Amino acid sequence: MPIDYETAKALSSTDQAFSHTERDTMLYALGIGMGDDPLDEKELPFVYENGLKVVPTQATVMAWGAGKTTATGINFMMVVHGEQRLTIHKPLPAEGGILSDWSIDEIVDKGEGKGALIYNTTVLKDAKSGDKLATLGSTIFARADGGFGGPSSGGTPVHERPDRPADRTVSLATKPDQALIYRLSGDRNPLHSDPNFAKAAGFPRPILHGLCTYGVCCRAALKAYADYDPTRIRQFDVRFSSPVFPGETIDVDFWEDGDTLSFEARVAARDVTVIRNGKCVLG
Repeated sequence: MPIDYETAKALSSTDQAFSHTERDTMLYALGIGMGDDPLDEKELPFVYENGLKVVPTQATVMAWGAGKTTATGINFMMVVHGEQRLTIHKPLPAEGGILSDWSIDEIVDKGEGKGALIYNTTVLKDAKSGDKLATLGSTIFARADGGFGGPSSGGTPVHERPDRPADRTVSLATKPDQALIYRLSGDRNPLHSDPNFAKAAGFPRPILHGLCTYGVCCRAALKAYADYDPTRIRQFDVRFSSPVFPGETIDVDFWEDGDTLSFEARVAARDVTVIRNGKCVLG
C-alpha cells in the first residue's frame, strides 16, 4: 500500500498530555552515560535529586510516542531515524506535565526503490503555564515507501561543518549495557535489546539507539563548552550516519565558530562516522 500523501500531510495532534518524574530525568541521564564516575561532581547533579539538572536532549523522550500513527500507508517496520533537530526555548523541568503538538511538515519522494523522507515537528509546552519549552524536528527515512507520486524535493537543509581540522575532540565510552538502560526512557525497539532480532535485521548484535548517541554528543558539548550548564545549549541538530554498538567509544570532534559549534562523532576502532552535520548553538 503506497503512502497516502494528502492523508499523511494532514496528520497532526494538539495538546497531547505527557508527564515525567525526577526518576525519569535521572534515568535518561544514566542512559547516555552520565554518572559513569559517581565521584564526578560535574555530572552527579544530572543523576542525583539534590539540585537535579536536565540534559537538553531529554526533550526527545519527554513526549515519546507523540503523534505516532500507522493510518498513512507508511511501512513503519522499514523506517529509520535520519535526522534530529532541537531548539530549546526555556529550561526543561526536572519533573512535571508536558503538552505536545505534533505535525508532519513534508514527505519527499526519493523514487521507486529509494524510499521517502518524512519531516515532522513536535512542540513541547509546559502543561501548567502553556509556555513553549522546546521545538523538535525529525526526519524519518522510510526505506520501503518511495515512488508514491509525492514531491521529489523539499525538507530542511543540513548544517555543513568547516573544511579544516577539528578544534577539539571529546572521547566518551559507552557501556555494554548502555542500550538496555537507555531503552527504559521510551524506545523499546527490540533492535536495541534482542540479539536474535538484531541478527534478523542484519546486525551482529543489538545496536545503540541513534538518540542515545545524540545524547552522548550533547554530554560531550556540556563537558567541553558549557561547564555542564544545560541552560547554555540552545540548539542541537544532527544527521545519523551509522550505528554504534554498546561498549564502543565515541569520539566527538568539534569545530568552534563563536557560539556555534559544528561537530561530528565517530567510532575510531571501526573507522566509521556515526553522526554528521552536527550543529550546537550556545547561549
